[in-house]
Amino acid sequence: MIRIDNLVKTFGAKRAVDGVSFSVERGEVLGFLGPNGAGKSTTMRMITGFYPPSAGKVTVGGHDVTESPLEAKRLIGYLPENAASYPDMTVRGFLEFCAEMRGMDAPARKKALARVVERCFLESVLDQSIDTLSKGYKHRTCLAQALIHDPEVLVLDEPTDGLDPNQKHEVRNLIRELGRTKAVVFSTHILEEVDAACSRAIIIDRGRIVANGTPDELRSLSDVAGAVTLHAQGASEEKLATLGRVEKLNGSFRVYPADKAASAELTRAIVALADREGWKLDALRTEEGHLDEVFRRITLPDTVKRNG
Repeated sequence: MIRIDNLVKTFGAKRAVDGVSFSVERGEVLGFLGPNGAGKSTTMRMITGFYPPSAGKVTVGGHDVTESPLEAKRLIGYLPENAASYPDMTVRGFLEFCAEMRGMDAPARKKALARVVERCFLESVLDQSIDTLSKGYKHRTCLAQALIHDPEVLVLDEPTDGLDPNQKHEVRNLIRELGRTKAVVFSTHILEEVDAACSRAIIIDRGRIVANGTPDELRSLSDVAGAVTLHAQGASEEKLATLGRVEKLNGSFRVYPADKAASAELTRAIVALADREGWKLDALRTEEGHLDEVFRRITLPDTVKRNG
């Protein structure tokens, strides 16, 4: 549904997006991760046709966004980072206006309004003016306008920004549900949202893609992924070192296999060693890896990494 080929965006001498390529299929939720200024919002603005690319190509549903903008944009629901609205309008009036702008007749507008109000939990503020809403309800209203025409593609820039924990949970569930039948791209810097809503994630840094995979695949890039952590009475660092590199923790040990794929064999070897040596194993677990550690290692400037 979305295909991006070698996308570039420059602002004067600054290369904000530098040769980005990826695709998103129907039924997929892609999390777009990166530090501030990495190029996330700029890429999303080019997908939606808000920015023209300096080079490269974006197609949505087979339509080139530059050459056939109307055909492409009809398929897209877009929630910008700072979603605009008309503060003097009521929520009902704003959403009806958005539906009319999308070319819906009166019966279709009525059905669409009922659908997005229920999905975005707006019943209690439907006849309230937008300027009197909390930040969370304003954000939900703008999310509702992105859904009003039931688009095949959703591009959501920080969709949980400003929401309280309960609202974030509701929106993540909604994104996961929508992702069953639509192609969804949403940007975030909140790593827990990758596990909560994404089937795949891309990490972008300084305008380039630096990682691309499922949440499990990204976690496997962690330094601790595949290591085995144990707490055992009588355990010996020297004996454990015969199995792999050992890190001494607070009352525990972590053993790293030579190959991350060999963690199951390492676990069996530790159990066998403990049995031979008469150690009492109190805890034993294989580490899955940590997304925050992967994100930090990949995106921190080299000078910061060297300094600790």
